Amino acid sequence: MVLDFYFDFASGYSYFASRRIDRLAADHGCVVRWHPLMLTALTTSTGVLPSPMVPIKWQYVLRDMHRTALAEGIPLRLCKAFPQPLLAPGRAMLWLRAHHGEEIALAFARTCFQAYYGDAVDIADVAVLQGIAAGLGVDRVAFAAGLAEPAIKAQFKQGNELALARGVFGVPFVMVEDEPFWGYDRLGQLEQWLISARRAA
Repeated sequence: MVLDFYFDFASGYSYFASRRIDRLAADHGCVVRWHPLMLTALTTSTGVLPSPMVPIKWQYVLRDMHRTALAEGIPLRLCKAFPQPLLAPGRAMLWLRAHHGEEIALAFARTCFQAYYGDAVDIADVAVLQGIAAGLGVDRVAFAAGLAEPAIKAQFKQGNELALARGVFGVPFVMVEDEPFWGYDRLGQLEQWLISARRAA
């Protein structure tokens, strides 16, 4: 089975999910497809305000993120710029996938998550992204140019539209066949669903 993993680099819960999704899939003989999205594009379409725009909710989210990280032993040191929209990393991942393959694209995504949430590095800075890409053997100049390619911008936008059409309205979100799982706290239910599916097969 294929797990479609939808995420936004701007989402702390997507960061948590990114640290578990590949292992969870491997444990159950599944393949993961990573799909970078822009959460605000989803919330605009659904009419839901992003959490940072709802102060009473955002204060809870911040507390819950730190509590979750502590409980699960996940490094969490937030960048001073957090929260902020993060378009460039998602576009960069798509460009890397197209020009350098899936392995490099996934390594880039994981490194971005670690940098932003574990090391408090601002990945909205293109120079920072260039450094991450360079560490994976990617030319800095070609990488920066790739972020501005109209085709990549269009692909990123289309990715959001396709996700909405499939029923994705938030992140992290996992679709396995036609079964939806929204939120980091639903990964346990996803695992139980996979166990049941394997038994049924």
